[in-house]
Amino acid sequence: MKAHVVTYGCQMNEYDTHLVQSQLVSLGADMVEDIDSADFVLLNTCAVRGKPVDKVRSVLGELRKEKAKRPLVVGMMGCLAQLEEGQQIARKFEVDVLIGPGSLLDIGKALESNERFWALNFRDELHGHIPPAPQGKLQAHLTIMRGCDHHCTYCIVPTTRGPQVSRSPDDILRELDMQLAAGVREVTLLGQNVNAYGVDQGARLAGYPSFADLLRMVGASGIERIKFTTSHPMNFTEDVAQAMAETPAVCEFIHLPVQSGSDRVLRRMAREYNREKYLTHIEQIRRHMPDAVLYTDIIVGFPGETEEDFQQTLDLYDEVGYDSAYMFIYSARPGTPSYKHFTDLPREVKTERLQRLIAKQKDWSARRFAAKVGTVQEVLVRGDAYSPGFLEGHTRGQHPTVVPKAVGAEGAGIYQVRINHATPHMLYGQVVDAQGRPLEELPQWTPEAAALSSPLQML
Repeated sequence: MKAHVVTYGCQMNEYDTHLVQSQLVSLGADMVEDIDSADFVLLNTCAVRGKPVDKVRSVLGELRKEKAKRPLVVGMMGCLAQLEEGQQIARKFEVDVLIGPGSLLDIGKALESNERFWALNFRDELHGHIPPAPQGKLQAHLTIMRGCDHHCTYCIVPTTRGPQVSRSPDDILRELDMQLAAGVREVTLLGQNVNAYGVDQGARLAGYPSFADLLRMVGASGIERIKFTTSHPMNFTEDVAQAMAETPAVCEFIHLPVQSGSDRVLRRMAREYNREKYLTHIEQIRRHMPDAVLYTDIIVGFPGETEEDFQQTLDLYDEVGYDSAYMFIYSARPGTPSYKHFTDLPREVKTERLQRLIAKQKDWSARRFAAKVGTVQEVLVRGDAYSPGFLEGHTRGQHPTVVPKAVGAEGAGIYQVRINHATPHMLYGQVVDAQGRPLEELPQWTPEAAALSSPLQML
């Protein structure tokens, strides 16, 4: 069998794709790069917003046409597969295999079946499963927990991924050891709410460290760079900031979703914290890490959001000064309390507010990125950029960075880079040695040079 997996959504889905691909390979399947070459096409779906659901509908429509022309098995996995909405879509488009986020180890049974196969249970053995390390990559994801015990009114995750289940620290460290042996140099710890690690359904698990102590344990493994996502402010504690500051491998980067700057909207979202509490966390982070890079999530146009509420979000953005943000128009998702009980705002109102927030974010990103010009940053280079002769990667603070190839910097690796130019979304630099000297004399980045390489802005 030749198999191809299409992935939508978050880093957790990317991790799950790797897990399922490793299962497929162990069963004798060949992973291919495109749909046209595949006998089995599996869509790893997202249900957090409406747009990725619409995309899945479109792709499934094309695959149904393709099934009429040749033998083809079509499958869905991920969050959408767990929902009644996804199951209705699966029936409509004649999907053969449907696997929820808790049933990924059933992929073998699915392929052995000669009829439609659906598996939508939450399987305990999944949490102890250790997939093989990715090969030939400097970066890897490592799931430390699954599910979520919070019930934000807009969020479908507790329904799709179930209650929180923390993986044992032994399993986490064993998987990390395998990744290190495979050459991984940067690991991102994943969970719906990593700050709550070790406290499942409100109870502290015997023998499990806190998330802060887990960071210290991972940092002692020999890994060079550690990041994590995502953090819920309700469970964030100052000892996490302390552990980040005290553990050299932990990068000075934190993604702390705020969603709104209005206490009234936060209550309607059931976020369980207020603006003052959130800003206390920001103060704690900056006290321990003055140079911390802060990213956030913001939902624009939540039901009932007034112009005053939105202005409070803009004001909070100025108060924090984020390096970047993931900004979304509120998308009503069937099965969530906000979908059932709240009335959506007109789309034109949401769109106009989003444009104002984007302008705010671009202004702050321009300031934060410009501040890096003249500094030397540690950059993990993944490989070739869009433009020939250049490499792309990211700093410890997650700033996308482009460098020209130079003697001693021909491909993937971790390099010291002097930043010569910045845009609101990209840093441009030159690889230097330990004394800050260029490895090879090359033209400095200028706005004109950046404009000539405009495809790089897409990274």
